[in-house]
Amino acid sequence: MNASAAPGSGAVPLSILDLSPIPSGSTPAQALHNTVDLARRAEAAGYSRYWLAEHHLATGVAGVSPALVIQLVAAATERIRVGAGAVQLGHRTGLSVVEEFGLLDALFPGRIDLGLGRTGFPPPKAKADGGQPPVVKAPAPKKEEHTTPEGLLIPAPFDFSSLVGSPLLARYAGLVQFPGAEQPEYRAQLEQILALIRGDFRTADGLEAHALPGEGAELEVWVLGSSGGASAQAAGALGLPFGANYHVSPAAILEAVEAYRKAFVPSAKLAKPHVLVSADVVVAEDDATAEHLASPYGLWVHSIRSGRGAVPFPTPEEAAAHSWTAEERALVEDRIRTQFAGSPQTVVERLKVLQQATGADELLVTTITHDHQDRVRSLELLARAWWSR
Repeated sequence: MNASAAPGSGAVPLSILDLSPIPSGSTPAQALHNTVDLARRAEAAGYSRYWLAEHHLATGVAGVSPALVIQLVAAATERIRVGAGAVQLGHRTGLSVVEEFGLLDALFPGRIDLGLGRTGFPPPKAKADGGQPPVVKAPAPKKEEHTTPEGLLIPAPFDFSSLVGSPLLARYAGLVQFPGAEQPEYRAQLEQILALIRGDFRTADGLEAHALPGEGAELEVWVLGSSGGASAQAAGALGLPFGANYHVSPAAILEAVEAYRKAFVPSAKLAKPHVLVSADVVVAEDDATAEHLASPYGLWVHSIRSGRGAVPFPTPEEAAAHSWTAEERALVEDRIRTQFAGSPQTVVERLKVLQQATGADELLVTTITHDHQDRVRSLELLARAWWSR
């Protein structure tokens, strides 16, 4: 892998995930300007990668097209690797992804990471053999909250069934996917993308297809996932590096990295498993200030998990004015308690625990505050503390 920690620091590499959030009272244009500025600051501070997320139908996120935002960031920086965290394959063809990222590699050779993810939609239901109804498995035992020996909080799993049938998902399916479109099996999608990049792709009847630009590109291909399911297993089987999302699904982080390592097969690109783990952080001069800046996070997560989509990120004052119900708090409790908000020393210690508990080779942090300068200050304080320890 090309990422490296600061010389002599003894710390694993640290990188940034940016959603290009839109603060309340601001605009998408300003959010994108903030992203470019934050990327420049991240490069100067010594971060290894700067990844851009993909979100749709959210009034509070401007990062709808990773490839376009990557171009903005890569053009504004010189050395830092820039990539997608992640392209959603559920509504994209492998060819379109390879061509887009081939263009980026042609412009910024050796600096582009292609992070691949699934979507929030499950693949089409498989038809039962012989027309028989599918086998209904007994529900898995409910997992309880616990803390690892290293001290990492693993909350009880969040029940996503509450989102089934939400108006947002119905709109998403109708606008992002073509009517009647069927999502291919995930590993097959990954294999197609890798073959197009290598230049040895063949159709089922043996016909060649070449993606130019794209073929032969110096892309670093990653798989990102939030569980021990298809993404982790495909990443391992194909010998690709894997990004696991503690900041999205903290309850499943250990299962995700374990499934990946268990499935891993060495490849021409990777001799042993390589894991990146994400965390949501807010750093300030002291714990109280950081917790104040992070206080709108729960309200923002609630807008996503309630099915409305990410709203513009509130101010701490707007968040303080909200009267929480018990049901609302239950919807976001796992995310609030696994956010790392505090002084540089507090957050460094919690990131060290995360790295030790997961065995991560790299860490990826994402930070959202209402004021852009607070985000800048957060990443600079964290970088200084992380590489000076």
